[in-house]
Parts: sequence; C-alpha cells; structure tokens
Amino acid sequence: MTAVYLDTSAVGRVLLGEPDAPAVLRELARFDEHVASRLLRVELRRLALRHGRLEAAAELLAAVALVPLEQSLLDEAELVLPESVATLDAIHLVTALRLAGAGLLDAVMTYDARLAAGASHHGLTVLAPT
Repeated sequence: MTAVYLDTSAVGRVLLGEPDAPAVLRELARFDEHVASRLLRVELRRLALRHGRLEAAAELLAAVALVPLEQSLLDEAELVLPESVATLDAIHLVTALRLAGAGLLDAVMTYDARLAAGASHHGLTVLAPT
C-alpha cells in the first residue's frame, strides 16, 4: 500500500483546473492512499468558496483521508524546523512527519517551496508533477 500526503497547493490545482492539474491526477493515480491534515478541508473549501466550486471541492475531499488536528500536533507545529516553513504549512509538515514516522507515508505532494524544503529537510520524498 502506498500513500501520498497532499497539501492545498496540489489539490487546489485540480480544483481550479490549472494547467498542471492533469499531471497531479496522473501522479495521484500511482498511490493507493491520499492523506492530508484536516486543515486541507478548511483551506480547500475556502478556495472553492472564492471560486464557486464547493461541489467540486467536496468530490476531491471525498478521496482524501483527513488526519484530525490534535493539540499535540499543533504544539509540535509551533517549533518544527526549518523555521522558514510558514505557519499553516508547519501543520501540514508535522502531520506528514507523523505519518511517515508510523510507516504510513511514501511521499508529499506540494507546490509550496517552503513546505517542500521543510519536507526534504526531514528526508521526505517531495513530488510536484508538471
């Protein structure tokens, strides 16, 4: 079983039909599981709300296993390195690190440069299909 962690920069491309959306979908098809922080739901639905795409967001989210936001995860996100990782991306990073630490994650898909650098810093495989 293979799993990929998704952040909003990846799923948002599909939601909005951006030029690299087909590449994202092709890459997603390689994985058995798609996982993300519960934060993805908030971010993606806010993006969908701005673009009148709430139904499409619901369809995309139905295919993603969402990890709950626990206090200990939020506490860890406050201090995760590298310090260049932005606030909400720190939550994504810690969630991915926890999944990887449990042997439940093979890669992180993101187009966010700081999150990608943070994931690489911790030895995670980073994907940004084009």
